[in-house]
Amino acid sequence: MIEVQDLRKGFDGKAVLKGVTVNMNPGMCNLIIGSSGSGKTVFMKCLVGLFRPDSGHILYGGRDFTEMSVEDKKEIRKEIGMLFQGSALFSSMNVEDNVIFPLDMFTNWSRKKKMERVNEVLERVNLTGSNKKFPGELSGGMMKRVGIARAIVLNPKYLFVDEPNSGLDPQTSGLIDQLIREITVEFGITTVINTHDMNSVMEIGDHIIYMYQGEREWEGNSKDIIFSKNERLNDFIFASDFLKDAKDMRMLEETGHIPQSEDRNIEEMIRNANEPLIPPSE
Repeated sequence: MIEVQDLRKGFDGKAVLKGVTVNMNPGMCNLIIGSSGSGKTVFMKCLVGLFRPDSGHILYGGRDFTEMSVEDKKEIRKEIGMLFQGSALFSSMNVEDNVIFPLDMFTNWSRKKKMERVNEVLERVNLTGSNKKFPGELSGGMMKRVGIARAIVLNPKYLFVDEPNSGLDPQTSGLIDQLIREITVEFGITTVINTHDMNSVMEIGDHIIYMYQGEREWEGNSKDIIFSKNERLNDFIFASDFLKDAKDMRMLEETGHIPQSEDRNIEEMIRNANEPLIPPSE
């Protein structure tokens, strides 16, 4: 579990995080969402120790990361895996060498034991036999899976993921989301995901934190979002008419009706859905 207590961070006298308090539990995909400038990136960088908070506390399994010595922080970092937005693979290294890198840095295992672990995680992300390929020979989805393999090779308790679907097509994005969720549940990892992808929010959002101007504006799960009355959240998530209609359809499936407070009605929604995308030729 990661516990964040009244976290504050600013730059040049401007407050970016304004007292964020939230708990993130193991075995769940904890998603951080929000528009640009909401503070979500600074929030994640504080969690992993790239930024030092001005005040507040970050606890990993009850251990106060913000008050630790440098040596103690190194021990916590051994329990953390990170999947970067662009995968951040070393282009001069093959898949095997990229994945083994954390083991070389943080363990004194034998080469044989390291390779056994590398092959285990490559098999887990469906990349068996790809050891000798270089990043330039991989598709975007394969690169993400190598990044995931490297992130979990030390068997972390905590996994941080920055925009996992950036640059991927919708089908591949769904596969990456599913893989992250499976690994999270399978190994009981506390996974924290920074994302703009609304498909991810709806598909793997076990716990969602919506940030607005440096504060936790809303908190819930993917089902709660459908019924949320928070106007800022709704404007952010359901920004287009298409997504508004999708929300209405999901509410209709869950409850059998759409709240009367909505401007649109079910007859209009169904009529719009049945209209042809291209007018018939005359």
